[in-house]
Amino acid sequence: MSTTYEGFTAEEKAAMKEHAQDMKKAARRGSAADKAAAAEQDVVAKIAEMPDEDRVLAELVHDVVKANAPMLAPKLWYGQPAYALDGKVVCFFQAAAKFKTRYATLGFNEAAQLDDGAMWATAFALTEATPAVKKRVAALVKQAVS
Repeated sequence: MSTTYEGFTAEEKAAMKEHAQDMKKAARRGSAADKAAAAEQDVVAKIAEMPDEDRVLAELVHDVVKANAPMLAPKLWYGQPAYALDGKVVCFFQAAAKFKTRYATLGFNEAAQLDDGAMWATAFALTEATPAVKKRVAALVKQAVS
């Protein structure tokens, strides 16, 4: 086993560059309403660019979040769809293709109210868009903002 630091992967570096671009773009926008509308358009456009497997799952997450937690504002976060409350990202979607992983992920940050004892999950693998998955995502999103 090597103890030499390998640095960030190309995918991680690209995500950090996208995050910096997203922040610059957001800072240049006008009113709060303009910023919110443009941020949502950015998320929808990013989802549309995804490969089919990821796109279907990202659309499911986007639709469920909008329907069950309308107070969450869509925005891009490290080049991926995310949903924030008062500027803090509560949950986010990570496409499998983006980081060359086996499955897409629905993740929750510290602002999410998922606390359950001394240990709880903060990320969930998504492999298929089914009614059961949609129901579980809705329950998690509702709990995250309760």
